[in-house]
Amino acid sequence: MLDTPDAVMAALRENDARPYGRTRTVTAEELVDAAEQFDDTGVRSMALLELMEAYEYDGERSKGPVVFARILKLWDTDPDGFGEWARHQVFWRFKWVADALKDTPDVPLAAIGRWHTELRDRYRAAGHDLQPYYAQRYHLAVQTGIDVQNAYELWAARPRSELSDCHACETRARARHFLAAGDDARALEVLAPVLDGRSGCEQEPYLSQATALLAQLRQGRPDEARSGHLSGYRHARGKASMLSAVGLHIEFCALSGNEPRGLELLAENRALFTVTGDPAARLDFLTGVEVLAAQLARAGHGELAVSGPAGTAWTVDSLLAHVRAEADALAARFDARNGTGAVGAGRRARLAVEPLLAEPLALGVRAAVAPELSAAPAVAPAPRRPAEPEPEDFTALVLRARELELLGHPDSDRLWKRVAERAGAAGFVHPESAELGGPERLRAELAEQRAHEALQRDAYAEGKAGLLAAAELFEQAGLPGPALMCRTRTLIADLDESDEDGSGGNDGNESDPDGSEGADGEDGARGARQVDWAALDAALVRAEELRADGELTDDDYLIVLQTRAYAAHHDLVEAEPEPTAEVAERFEAAVGAYRRTAVELGSERRAATSRQYTADAAARQGRLAEAQAELREVLAQLDAAELPWHTPRVLGLLGQVLLQSHEPGQAVEVFHRALAEAVRWGDDSYPYAPTYMMLGHSCLQTGDLGGAVRALSEAAARYDRKGAEAVEEAAQVRLQLADVLRDTGRAADAVAVLESVLLDASAARLDVWMLAQTRLDLARGLSELEEYRDAAEEYLRLADLVAGWEDQETHTMVACEATLALARAERWDAAEAALARAREAHGKAPQVDQLAATLRELARLTTREQGEEGLAEALALLAEADAVGVAAEQRGEEYNSWYLRGGSHYERARSLAVAGRYEEALAEVERAIPEYEAGGGQAESPRAEAVRLAALIEGSDLGRTEAAVARLTAGIARCEAAGLPEAAEVLAELRERFAGE
Repeated sequence: MLDTPDAVMAALRENDARPYGRTRTVTAEELVDAAEQFDDTGVRSMALLELMEAYEYDGERSKGPVVFARILKLWDTDPDGFGEWARHQVFWRFKWVADALKDTPDVPLAAIGRWHTELRDRYRAAGHDLQPYYAQRYHLAVQTGIDVQNAYELWAARPRSELSDCHACETRARARHFLAAGDDARALEVLAPVLDGRSGCEQEPYLSQATALLAQLRQGRPDEARSGHLSGYRHARGKASMLSAVGLHIEFCALSGNEPRGLELLAENRALFTVTGDPAARLDFLTGVEVLAAQLARAGHGELAVSGPAGTAWTVDSLLAHVRAEADALAARFDARNGTGAVGAGRRARLAVEPLLAEPLALGVRAAVAPELSAAPAVAPAPRRPAEPEPEDFTALVLRARELELLGHPDSDRLWKRVAERAGAAGFVHPESAELGGPERLRAELAEQRAHEALQRDAYAEGKAGLLAAAELFEQAGLPGPALMCRTRTLIADLDESDEDGSGGNDGNESDPDGSEGADGEDGARGARQVDWAALDAALVRAEELRADGELTDDDYLIVLQTRAYAAHHDLVEAEPEPTAEVAERFEAAVGAYRRTAVELGSERRAATSRQYTADAAARQGRLAEAQAELREVLAQLDAAELPWHTPRVLGLLGQVLLQSHEPGQAVEVFHRALAEAVRWGDDSYPYAPTYMMLGHSCLQTGDLGGAVRALSEAAARYDRKGAEAVEEAAQVRLQLADVLRDTGRAADAVAVLESVLLDASAARLDVWMLAQTRLDLARGLSELEEYRDAAEEYLRLADLVAGWEDQETHTMVACEATLALARAERWDAAEAALARAREAHGKAPQVDQLAATLRELARLTTREQGEEGLAEALALLAEADAVGVAAEQRGEEYNSWYLRGGSHYERARSLAVAGRYEEALAEVERAIPEYEAGGGQAESPRAEAVRLAALIEGSDLGRTEAAVARLTAGIARCEAAGLPEAAEVLAELRERFAGE
């Protein structure tokens, strides 16, 4: 019942604790009505101020001036009825009104000028400095484009005052001034205190992060842009008050090659299309959306379905037309009001910006929207070496494609695609040429190429069927040799279909189906498919016959031998770590035959391939020096043979060997070289994702955390492009990426990465253990960010997930952590339920130290929340913690006894001190000290903290400063002897304080 002023004030305080949004705004409107029944200026002013704040941060700024008129009327009638905070807010919110009038195009310019005059006069009469007045004049000048520099100097030259915008917001405004002048470097320098966390407010650093994104890309600082996007967007997502920032994040995605991510942001913020109460912010948002839609339309994706205003099914083209029309009209209204063209010109300048990067910036987060865009970035790829010229003559084109295929040249795929296009064109006539052969042969070759392409994208069944179809066509063309080669390749084509890394597919031309399996075993198990050695043996016999009859080329014969070498390598890997003599002998025989024949026939390429098998086997068996030597000789062999396009895979394998050999620095260099060479030669089949992942691991081991973030982010993006079959690999990389981000102090970035894994529909396909780990990491990350409610939700989902596991230790651990998250979120009933769950799980699978630690922390939180009234409950929790230890001793279970007992005494002392029972508190903490001493050297740090607490109670609460100083002096000496200088410094500062009293 809101029938008393106190009840209304209590409701206002409750509403103030709510997040900004429709619920808070509607409640604020109701409370204004409730306050009107009382002739109490204090209550009515507070209700109106709350409503104005709700409008300000719920995208309804245009309503603020009307509310403020009522506040000002109250102020002019009864200023003494305003409390101290409310009096300050009256003058502060003059600026809010100025901003709202400026950002509403229906308000005449003269009315804004009159309000500026009102603000100046009121400030001057109240003795306030006029710096905020000049700031408002500058903000209006920016929008109108009139005398901007002079207005800036009049504002920026004045010192800050009590009513100046917060330091972070003013910093952002100054930075935007330099951005508008084209000085990105100066703008980022100005923004540094906000971006690095030295200055902030309710909306900072998040608005500044959005402001800085494109400048950071232009200045070659992509790592900072990535981080700013991840943490900044998390805060802005779905918030009406961050409408402009959401538009900037969407624009950033479009200009950094992350169009799928941009579409995901569009879908997540669809409700923001309904926010119309802040026209200037709406214009910013619509312009960001238009940048994305225009980019997609130019790339040929106009018919792609996208999210837009509710009630209509949108495509890129229709959404583009809609937002362009509205934004053009809105900009025109501003310019008409202002009498200039500045707003429209600024909008056109944003729309004219071209993509800022040659290749997409890997963000580390998963974008599930429009996966077809992920496979082919809309921006141009990085420059590569000149492509192989394409002959105009069709016969010459086919002959060149065959020649390049024989060399394993990456351009052969492109030429074969051109052959297929020309052969499939209307009116095509097959040329008469003995070298070219008949149309039957060409149809067989094109079928083989299609099968090859399917295997490269891991479509095993399609590729295998394609090879069989090609074999049949070769037979029809009277070419039994190529037919046999195709059929033989089917015998190994799907051996790796169940690879853990989701890669595979053998084109019969490389040492490895995907080039990613390696010496460190990161490719995982090769699957349980069995090699059909009888069929392979029969194929070899038939190959010998055809070769004797001159119907099998040397290269096709080598491919038959390579299938045997690959199959033998497969069996060897399957049998690791202790292959049988038969498996080892078969491997040596198959690879040896392949190598000898390749050398005899002068095929440097295939001889090098055979040596890669040998090197990989050596590395897997721990003969790392031998593997390194072999691979370096292979590189030299390829260089001498002028076959540089084969080096990327060799380098990739060498990098893995170096990583396993604990030479991460060299591994980093080799992985970089492998990736650069793969890009240079346009090898689209190269295993970029695993290579970037291992580059990330190498960077981690060298301490280059920034390099690790870049590499792991790129690896995740590459796995995403592989589609559904690589979902687990992408998730695993993101777990590793989140760990690195957390280690670098970027917890918000880590949480954004983990959220992207779980929010994606593909999360349902994750292995349950990986799903559980992701939820656990996310819950802990949210707790670190003090987002305890969301953390608690994740913990509870995780507890449900693991409740039925045989490993109930995990359930106990999760229930304990959930208990504390719920308590920190002040959901005490839910925390008690979670604690009951933890107790039950502990009964099945004891986790003594964790449950006791949970009870101790819950006791601390209880006294912090309830003070003296919570003492009995806190003491009961601590007694239970002690009982957990006693029960463990009785069962003969191991646990950290000194820490449990010492911790209970310590927390009991703190609780008693909060309740004012200082003598008992001192006695408890003195019991903690000898318990910690039982822990030896590892316990010196908690012992020092116990000494600090004892001295604090003794000196501050009981007034025994001499005893406290003596205790601290002994404690300092002990800390110094134990090598704890920071603890000694803390105790010394406290001693100095007591000594001066």
